[in-house]
Order: sequence, then C-alpha cells, then structure tokens
Amino acid sequence: MSEGYLLLAGGAEFGGQMEQADRRALELAGGPDASVCIIPTAAAPDQNHQLAGKNGERWFRGLGARNVEVVPVIDSSSANDPNLATALRQARLVYLLGGFTGYLGRTLKDSLCWQAALEAYAHGAILAGSSAGAMVLCQHYFDPERGQVVAGLNLLPNTCVLPHHNTFGQRWTARLTALLPGVVLLGIDERTGLLDDGPGERKGSWSVYGQGNVTVYRQSQMLVYGPGRQFDDPFQA
Repeated sequence: MSEGYLLLAGGAEFGGQMEQADRRALELAGGPDASVCIIPTAAAPDQNHQLAGKNGERWFRGLGARNVEVVPVIDSSSANDPNLATALRQARLVYLLGGFTGYLGRTLKDSLCWQAALEAYAHGAILAGSSAGAMVLCQHYFDPERGQVVAGLNLLPNTCVLPHHNTFGQRWTARLTALLPGVVLLGIDERTGLLDDGPGERKGSWSVYGQGNVTVYRQSQMLVYGPGRQFDDPFQA
C-alpha cells in the first residue's frame, strides 16, 4: 500500500496555467485512462453543483483524461450513498471543487464517501482540492460564512490554507495568525497549485505549479515560493 499525493489549488482552477498542476496530477494518477472523480459538494448550496461539475469534467477531458466522472455528493444523504462511495474508492484522482467551505467540510466529515476517498488515497490516489476544497483538507479551516476556525479533515496536520491569496485571502492572515498560533498558514494564489510530488526519498517535498506564488507563514516568518520552486514539508509542529 502506497500513500498518494495531495494537490492544493488556490482557486480559479479550471483555466490558464493550472493546466501544469493538473497535467502533473493526471500523470501521477496513471495517465489518460486513470479514473478521475470530481466532487461538487461545495457548489451545492447555491445550486451550482451541476454546472461546476461539468466545468471540471470538460477541463480534465481537455487535458486528455478519458475516464472522468462527476460524483454527485451534494448533501449528507448522497455523501453516505454506498454506490457513490464505490466510485470514489476506485478513483485515482479525486478533486474537491470550491464553493461553500463550511458546507463542504460538514457534509464530508465522517461520511462513507469521504472514507472511500481516504481508502483511494491510502492506495496511491491523488486527493485534490481548490479553494474550499483545499481548505477542508487541512487540520484547520476558516469558515467565512460563520467567521470561525473549524476542525478540518486533517490530511495536512498543523496547517490552514488561505486560498485566493493574491486577491482577498491575504486579508485573513493577521486574524488567522492570532486565532491559530503555531499553525502553518499556506497562502495560495489563484490558478496556482501546490503538489507533494517530490520523487523517491524526496516524497513529502512540495512543488509550486501555475502562474502565482505560494506564501508560507510560520513562526512569524513569511516565505514566498514562485512557479517551479520546491520546498520541504514545513507543516510539522
């Protein structure tokens, strides 16, 4: 059994230079025939999940993926649907779309579908998320609708993502630094991806793909990594 990879995207995901990150994720997943499952949960509260899912499907098919499926996890009932869980368990790339962060986190937490995605990840699949999707993968996330820090799905310990960092996410920095002392804050620009694809013994190091930067805030330090940069795992307490 081989643990898979994590891809964190900062938002505005299906366009521009995000192609670099997603092509790399598709390669790690096994190539054009790999099973790609898109989860549109975060777009469900404003009834945008079908359109958002189709946008994701169109994007990955445009990158050459031949086996792309939108898995309609849109509420707690569908999140515990055994048939949908089976599809996710067999996936090689699971992509969580952006939208309503708190709704996404609450819907997936402790669900059959999330457990199935974790099983796929444990067997080498890529778990990807953009904006809200990236936020909930961490130990902590900020729920903008409630103005609160919430316990996330904890794929990345001691971490909190600030998406859309180059537009509005940076404005959360001071507040979250105060609320989460000692926690690593990851500011990810739009159309920018962060992927833990270090080869061999470098697994666990992270590479920046796309058009923007990743900003790491840790222990009163701020480090900025541009496209093509690689850095070692900063997330340990």
